[in-house]
Amino acid sequence: MKVIVDGFGGDNAPLAVLEGCRMAADEYGVEIILTGDEQKLRDCAEEHGISLGGMEIVHAPSVIPVDAHPQDIMTEYADSSMAEAMRLLAAGKGDAVVCAGSTGAMVVSASLMVRRIKGIKRATLAPIIPSESGCYILMDAGANVECRPEMLLQFGIMGSIYMEKIMHVDHPRVAVVNIGAEETKGRDLELGAHTLFDQSGLVNFTGNIEPRYIPRGDADVVVTDGFTGNVVLKLTEGLGKMIGNALKDIFMGGIVGKLAGALVLKKVKAFKKKMDYTEYGGAPLMGISKPVIKAHGSSNGKAFKNAIRQARDFAQQDVIGEITNSLARLKEQNIQAKAE
Repeated sequence: MKVIVDGFGGDNAPLAVLEGCRMAADEYGVEIILTGDEQKLRDCAEEHGISLGGMEIVHAPSVIPVDAHPQDIMTEYADSSMAEAMRLLAAGKGDAVVCAGSTGAMVVSASLMVRRIKGIKRATLAPIIPSESGCYILMDAGANVECRPEMLLQFGIMGSIYMEKIMHVDHPRVAVVNIGAEETKGRDLELGAHTLFDQSGLVNFTGNIEPRYIPRGDADVVVTDGFTGNVVLKLTEGLGKMIGNALKDIFMGGIVGKLAGALVLKKVKAFKKKMDYTEYGGAPLMGISKPVIKAHGSSNGKAFKNAIRQARDFAQQDVIGEITNSLARLKEQNIQAKAE
C-alpha cells in the first residue's frame, strides 16, 4: 500500500507532515511518497531527527497558497506539491492521496487530474463529525454551493457506503437537512431529493432531519448542499470550542472548580478525545475515482498519521468499487426527481 502525501499542505508543514508520515509508516506499514521541495523536506527531517526510511520524495518546487484561485492549480501552480501528488495518483504510482492544502485547489485538481467516478455529478467534501451517539458524515461540507436533487441522492449513496465500509456502521441512517421533519417541508432541492431517496431504495433513508437533532446522532449520513453543509460544519466547530472553553473556565476557576475537575478528569479526557478532530484524520473527497483525503489545515503529526490510516482503509475496502456498483443499479432504475 502506497500513500502519496503532499509534503507542504497545511499550516504546520513540512514538520507535522513528516512526523505523521513517520508514525504511519512505523505503525501501519504503509509506504509513503512525499511531494514537495526535496531539499527542504530532507533538511527538516534531519533537523528534527526524523528518519525518511520507507519514504520516497518526488520533487515539486512550489506550493499553492490557500488564497490562490483554485483553477491556478492547473496553470500557475502546476508544479506545486499538491498538483504533483494528484498526477502521481492519476498515473497509478500510489493508492491514495492525503493533502492538507487549499480545499478548492484540491477539489479542482482531483476532479480534473484524477477524474470523477463515471456517473458522479460532483465530488463532495465529507468530514466525519462526532455526535452524542458516535459520529456522522456530512455531505456536502462546502465543495458544491449549489446542488440538484440527483446530486444529493448520490451524496447519500456514497456516504452510506463510506460509513458502512470505513466506520463500520450497519445500515447507516441517511437523512436530508431541512427546516422540518415533514416531507412537504423545504425548497425544491429538499423536496426533489426526498422523492429520489424514497424511489431508489438504495440506502436506509430516514427522511428529513432538523439541524438540532444532528449533534444528537439521529443520522449517520447527513445530506445537504455545500452552502448549508458548510454552515452546519462551522457552527458545530464554533459551539464545540465554546463548550470546551466554558468547561475549562469551570474546572480551572478556583479551588472548588479544580477539585470538581479532578473528580471527573477521566470523563473529561474521554469527552475531549471524542471531540478531537485529530482522531478522525481528515475528510474524504467522495466521488473521485481514487481515494483522496483532505486533512485539516491545522493538522499536527497525529492528525496526519490518522489521515494516512484513513486513506489506507479507503483504498483497501474498495469503497469506490461499491459506489460504482450502486450507481449502475441507480441508472437501471431511471428515476427522476419531482418536487411535490
